[in-house]
Amino acid sequence: MTSTASTRDEPGYRVLNPATGKVVETFPTATDEQVQEALAAAQSAFESWRETPIETRAKVVARIGELFTERAEKLAAIITEEMGKPLSEAKGEAEFCTDIFRYFAEEGPGLAADTEIKTFAGGRAVVQKLPVGPLLGIMPWNYPYYQVARFAAPNLMLGNTVILKHAESCPRSALAIQEIMDDAGLPKGAYVNVFASHAQIADIIADPRIQGVSLTGSERAGAIIGELAGKNLKKAVLELGGSDPFVVLDSPDVRALADTAWETRMENTGQACNSNKRMIVMEDIFDDFVARLTERAQRLTPGNPADDAEGTFAPLSSRAAAEGLAAQVRDAVEKGATLHAGGELSDGDAAYFSPAVLTGVTPEMRAYKEELFGPVAVVYKVASDEDALRLANDTPYGLGGSVFSADTARAERVAQRLEVGMANVNLPSAEGAEIPFGGVKRSGFGRELGPLGMDEFVNKRMYFVAD
Repeated sequence: MTSTASTRDEPGYRVLNPATGKVVETFPTATDEQVQEALAAAQSAFESWRETPIETRAKVVARIGELFTERAEKLAAIITEEMGKPLSEAKGEAEFCTDIFRYFAEEGPGLAADTEIKTFAGGRAVVQKLPVGPLLGIMPWNYPYYQVARFAAPNLMLGNTVILKHAESCPRSALAIQEIMDDAGLPKGAYVNVFASHAQIADIIADPRIQGVSLTGSERAGAIIGELAGKNLKKAVLELGGSDPFVVLDSPDVRALADTAWETRMENTGQACNSNKRMIVMEDIFDDFVARLTERAQRLTPGNPADDAEGTFAPLSSRAAAEGLAAQVRDAVEKGATLHAGGELSDGDAAYFSPAVLTGVTPEMRAYKEELFGPVAVVYKVASDEDALRLANDTPYGLGGSVFSADTARAERVAQRLEVGMANVNLPSAEGAEIPFGGVKRSGFGRELGPLGMDEFVNKRMYFVAD
């Protein structure tokens, strides 16, 4: 696959405001020469960056984090226009990046330290954690800053260098990140943004200078990148889709827990990989739970995400995304599911889809197995803990999941058996720079954030000194 292949199916790099459906600005795709320059720069920077003491690298990484907060308002405005994120959430995302870069700047030297291991052959055996070289990151539109931070921060600390291919719909935020990296003092080539085409991505992965690739995106994109990485014998980390269960075994305050479930589901207008896409609720509290969700949904009206007004909902990232979600919901209703609220697609070119509550979903419906990437709360009724667990695990995905009960031990017994990469008890999801993120099954493989975030693209070299 070469960069001369047809790109007619690629929209190109552009800012398309989903609140209006209008194209605001376009950007040229990288030339083949620019791609080669990026590869050369990343390799050249690696030769010196890996020799830079990790304590010195830490100062630069910490400064990167500081700039995300210093520029949070500007950064927020960019992604609110690019992908429709409510302004307060957008600002919070930029500031969370500060936490991530600070965490790795502070904890990185210890996490990357040599580990001596017991040997029975005499001498001293040590496992070293060394950088491997330039890496390719392929990042999505739903969290334009956070996704980049969790990939770039640990790898820059390790001494790797990064070529970053962002989503075609996020060119301004991609350039803003590049500016932060440069202004923080990274050497030229240590972080290189490139507006590559899909065909050029294949060429980059095949290039011998690239030592690994990390993708956060759809299951389909993960299959393509995983195949390319495998064919070229490159390490890959894939964070893909999710259909996380939110299991409610009992609750002393059903309305409050339903509020928690609703607010979690509506974060980023439902466009989060680890959102609680399947709410599994015991039959004795099911009706009250659904009624509260329906009440919350019916209150909302469409609004401009830049205004961030209370009682409004934002658009999805694109008209195509909204139409796709509407088709999934329509399929469920046509096959017998009950739509309690919402589910209406706006007219015109804007990407508004009113937040929905759906029950009665059964296996023959698309909504049962497919990820619903938008503001739809699907609620299932169950009669026992075993039924809840069976339904929770009946999915091709395995990203995260949560279990709620006033009896913590009861919740733990169910949570321990969830087939997921992240299991939570009595909270929707544990979040923080120190908390590893990743899944199993068709949600991908590999981990980001926390101690495991520095354990992926690393040469765990055995170093032995004889007596």
